[in-house]
Amino acid sequence: MPVIDGHRRPRGPYTVAAALLRHLVPSVLERSSDLVAAHDIEIRAAAPELAGIVPAVRVTMDAELSEEERILVPAPRRTLRLANGLTEFFRDAVPPGRALVVSNVAEADPTDAELLDVMMRRIPPATLEITVFSGGPSHPPDGRDADELWAVVDRCVREGFLHAVAELGELGMSRTEPGSVLWWRFAQRTATALGGLDRTADALAVWERVREISQDPAMHAAGAYGTAMLDARHRDPARRDLVRARRWVNEAIAISTLLPDPLERAFKLGFDRNGLALIELRHGRLHVALSLVESAIELAGELGERHPLHRMVLLANRAQLLAALGRTKEALEDYAAAIAVDPAFPDFYLERGNLLFGLGRHEEALADFEQAMRAGPPLPEAHYNRAELRTVRGDVEGALADLGRVIELDPAYVDAYINRAGLLAASGRDDEARGDVQAGLALAPGNPHLLTVLGQLETAAGRLAEARLVLDLAVELAPRLAAAWGNRGVLRFTAGDVEGAAGDLSRAIELQPQPDLYANRAVALRALGRDTEAEADERRAALPS
Repeated sequence: MPVIDGHRRPRGPYTVAAALLRHLVPSVLERSSDLVAAHDIEIRAAAPELAGIVPAVRVTMDAELSEEERILVPAPRRTLRLANGLTEFFRDAVPPGRALVVSNVAEADPTDAELLDVMMRRIPPATLEITVFSGGPSHPPDGRDADELWAVVDRCVREGFLHAVAELGELGMSRTEPGSVLWWRFAQRTATALGGLDRTADALAVWERVREISQDPAMHAAGAYGTAMLDARHRDPARRDLVRARRWVNEAIAISTLLPDPLERAFKLGFDRNGLALIELRHGRLHVALSLVESAIELAGELGERHPLHRMVLLANRAQLLAALGRTKEALEDYAAAIAVDPAFPDFYLERGNLLFGLGRHEEALADFEQAMRAGPPLPEAHYNRAELRTVRGDVEGALADLGRVIELDPAYVDAYINRAGLLAASGRDDEARGDVQAGLALAPGNPHLLTVLGQLETAAGRLAEARLVLDLAVELAPRLAAAWGNRGVLRFTAGDVEGAAGDLSRAIELQPQPDLYANRAVALRALGRDTEAEADERRAALPS
C-alpha cells in the first residue's frame, strides 16, 4: 500500500482506518462477506462512505431517531471497542506479509492513534508490518463553514468520537452567531464531549458562555443540568461536589417547570429529575432516588411515542434502584422492558446479567452476557463478567480464557489481572500468577487485592518476611478485604504464630464466611488444642457454600 497520511484534517476521526477499509473491504466482500458482516458496526463507524456496500446487520434504535431524540452519547471507551474490532478485521483480511506506513501520526486524530497502538500490539508483524512517523505533508487550516462542521460534529457525537467533537465543536461555535440555534447545538455537544473527556474546567467554561450569551430558558435549563452533571458524574469520587450539583440541578428543574411547550416541559423536567436521582443515589438515599425516577417515568408517559431512548434509560435506572433495594422481580421486569425498547443496545444485557448472576440464575445470566458480546464490537466487560460466572461454576479454564480475552482487548483492565492472578495461584501456576501481579501493580501500585495474591505467592515460595510485609500492607489498605486476612492467617500459621493465625482467620470469616477459611481455621484451632471448636469449623467447611 502507499503511505497513508494520518493527519486528522480534513477528514477527522479514523482517517487511517478509512483509507485501509476503502482498500480492503471491496476485495474482502468478494471472498468473505461474513467477515465484513461480523464487523459492520466498526466499518460503518470508521468509513461511513462504505455504507452502500456494507449492510448494517446490528442496528440500534438511535440510527432512526431525530436529532433531539438521540440523547445517548457513547462513553469514551467505545473507541477502544471499535479499535479492537477493526484490528481483528484487518488481521483476518490482510494477506500475510503486507506492510503499512503512516505519516503525520503526531497530527492524527486520537481514534487513529488508539487504533494504531492496538494494531501494533495485536497484529503480528509477519501479517502486517506497521511503520509510523511524525513527518508528512502539511495541511492548511480547517476552512469548513459552520454547516459542514455541524455535519461532522453530529456524526462524531453519534459515534462517540469525543476529541473531535470538542475540537470541531469549539471551531463551529467560533463560526456561528452566538446564541443562534446552530451555535447552541455546537455549544451543547462541545460541553458534553469535554465533560466526557474529564476536561471539566473547559466544559464549565462553555456552559458559562451559554449563560453569558443566551436568555433562552431551555438553554439555561440545559446549561444548569450540564453543569450539575460535571460534579455529579466526575470519575474521581473525591472531586465530586454533590451539594453544588444539587444547586445546579434544582435550578434546571425550576426553569424546566416553566417551559411553555408541554411536551418539551415533560421531557426536560423528566431529564432533570433523573439527574437529581443520580445525586440522591450518590448520597445513599435510594428511596428518594427511586421516587424521582418514577416521577420522570410518569412524565415520559405524556410524550406518546416520542423519546423512546429517554424511556429506555429511565426504565433501566429504575431497575438498578429496585435491584439495590432487593426488589429483584420488579427490577427484572424493568430491565426486560428497557431491553424491549432497543434489543440491540448491549449495556442493559450486562446489568441484567449481573442481577441474574447474583440470584444464582446462571444460565440466564450467561445468555445475557453472551448477547451483550454479540450486540456490538468487542466488549471486555462482558468477558470479565462471564469469567466470574465460569469461576463460580468451577470452569477455571473457561474463566482464564475469558480473562485473557479481557486483557488482550484492554491491557489496562486491572480487575482482570487480579482475578486471573488469583485463579492461576489457586491452580499452582505461581510463575504466571506472579507475572499478572506485577503487571497489575504496574498499573495500580498498592492495589490491596494484588498485594494479597502476592503475599500468597511469597508464602508458597517460603519468603515469609516478604509475604508479611505485603499482607500487612494489604490489611492496612483494605481492612474489610477477607482474602487479605485469610492469606495472612495462612502465613502466620506457616511462620509458627498459630494464635495470630486463628485470629486473622476469624476476622476473615467475620467478613466473608467461606469453606476454605473454616478449614484453615480448624487446622489452627487443632494446633492450639481447641478440638471442639475445630470440629465445628470442619463441619462448616464440609457444608455446601
